[in-house]
Amino acid sequence: MDITVSELKIKLDNRADFVFIDVRESYEYDEFNLGARLLPLGDLIYAIDELEEYKDQEIVVCCRSGLRSGKAQEILEQQGFSNVRNLEGGILAWLEKFGS
Repeated sequence: MDITVSELKIKLDNRADFVFIDVRESYEYDEFNLGARLLPLGDLIYAIDELEEYKDQEIVVCCRSGLRSGKAQEILEQQGFSNVRNLEGGILAWLEKFGS
């Protein structure tokens, strides 16, 4: 299941309880981020154990355009995570709608 940038903004504004992961590289994260935990896609599989406690919680994954976070969503779902949402259009969609 995906999440729109508008839905994510509401969650962030309301300080909703969810796990937020950015799967971009650190240089991309340093340029602009939404406060998510940085966990580059290439490192995700090695961090599954660290994320185990969140298996049944809502997890939102984001990247630049939604492609890498879509892959992250697939990886997490294959590992048994039940509520993973991909940010549609990624950071680019956020910047287009809300700016920096």
